[in-house]
Amino acid sequence: MYDVKWIRENSGLFDQGRVRRGLEPLAATILELDESRRALVARLQASQERRNAASKEIGAAKQAKDEARAQALMAEVNALKASMPADEEALRLADKALYDQLISIPNLPLDEVPTGADEHGNVEHHRHGVARAYTFAPKEHFELGEALGLMDFEIAAKLSGSRFVVLQKSLARLERAIGQYFIDKHTGEHGYTEVAAPLLVRDDAMIGTAQLPKFAEDQFRVQPGDFWLIPTAEVSLTNLVRDAITAEEELPLRYTALTHCFRAEAGAAGRDTRGMIRQHQFQKVELVSITTPEQSRAEHERMLACAEAVLKGLDLHYRVMTLCTGDMGFASQKTYDIEVWLPGQGLFREISSCSVCGDFQARRMNARTRPKSGGAPRFVHTLNGSGVAVGRALVAVMENYQNEDGSITVPDVLVPYMGGLRRIERQ
Repeated sequence: MYDVKWIRENSGLFDQGRVRRGLEPLAATILELDESRRALVARLQASQERRNAASKEIGAAKQAKDEARAQALMAEVNALKASMPADEEALRLADKALYDQLISIPNLPLDEVPTGADEHGNVEHHRHGVARAYTFAPKEHFELGEALGLMDFEIAAKLSGSRFVVLQKSLARLERAIGQYFIDKHTGEHGYTEVAAPLLVRDDAMIGTAQLPKFAEDQFRVQPGDFWLIPTAEVSLTNLVRDAITAEEELPLRYTALTHCFRAEAGAAGRDTRGMIRQHQFQKVELVSITTPEQSRAEHERMLACAEAVLKGLDLHYRVMTLCTGDMGFASQKTYDIEVWLPGQGLFREISSCSVCGDFQARRMNARTRPKSGGAPRFVHTLNGSGVAVGRALVAVMENYQNEDGSITVPDVLVPYMGGLRRIERQ
C-alpha cells in the first residue's frame, strides 16, 4: 500500500512504475482525491475552531449584556452545528474513496525487474542439473499414481468435487516425507523458526498480505465466524508482526511453516484439470522474512538459495526465472520463480516463488521497527517464498524417479523418512 505523500512527491516515478506493469497512470486521480479530502479536513477544522471561538464569545457578550451580539453568535454556532455533519459525511466518503483506490494499487517493480507483458517476458536467471535420460517414454504423475493404485481422483471427486485427490499407503507417506524433509532442512540448516499458526484468518490478515480485497474470488470463505482459509502460510506468518514495533536488533526474523493451503483457482478453469498440479487443497512449506530496508535485497537472494537447496537435496533439475513486470504478483517488487523439470510433461513447471515486497505489506499491517540509533520507527520490509510446494515436489519426484515397470525409486534423502523403504510399487 502506498503513502499519498510519497505519491505526491514522486508522481512521475509512481506512474512510470505503473506503466511498466502495463497499467494506466494514476497519480493525478489519487492526488485529486487527496486534495478534495484535505479541503474537507481544512473546512471541518476551521468550522470547529470558529464554533469553539464563537461559544466563548457568547459568554463574553452575555457578560457585557450585549444580547443582540449573543443572539447573533448563537445563531452562528447553530448554523455551524447544522453544517458540520454533512461535511463529516463527505469526509468519510472521501476517506473511503482514497482508501479504496490506494488498497487496490499493486506494488511497483524494482528497476532491475525486466519489463514485459506476461510470462513470455520472464528472463532465465540460471539452471541447476540436467534432465534425466530414459530408455522408455516417461509417464505423467497421475498415470503412475493411478497404475500403482495409490492415487485416486474419482473417490476425491465423490467426497469434494474436482481438483482434489486421495493418496494412500506409501504414496501418502512419500508426500508426508517430502514436507518433513523440507521443514527439517529449513529449521536445522537455514535458521528459520518453525511456526504452527492458524489456517483460518480474519479480513485484516488477508488485507495485510494483499490477498484482499482484489483477489477475494480466489479464496475460500468460511461461515460461521467469517473466516478465510489461508491460500498460503505467508498470510499467518507475515501477520505475526502486524501492529507491532520490532527492535532492529531482532531482525531479520525468519519463519517457516508446513501447512495445508486452500485456493479457489477461480481463474484456472480448464487449466491442469488432470493431476495434482492445480488443486483446491495442497501442502506447502512457506518461508517468510521480516527485515530492515537495508537487508531485504540480500535476504531475497538468501531465501532463493534456501528454496533451491531442498530441490538440490532431491537431485531435481530446475531453472530459476526472474519474473517480468507483467507476470509478478500484486505485492511483489521482484520475484524469482523456480521451475522444476517434469519429464512426463516434458516441461518446466513452477514449484516455488520467492518475492521481496519492500514496505508494501508492512504499511498495510502497520508493522514497524525501531532503529538501533534511535529516532522514529519505520516500516519493515517483508519477503515470502515457497520452500517449496509439497504437492508439486511429489509430482516432480514421481516423474523424475519413475522406473520402466511403473515403480518409483525413493530419493536417498527421503529414505529415512520412509522407514527405510527405497521403492514404491503396487501393493
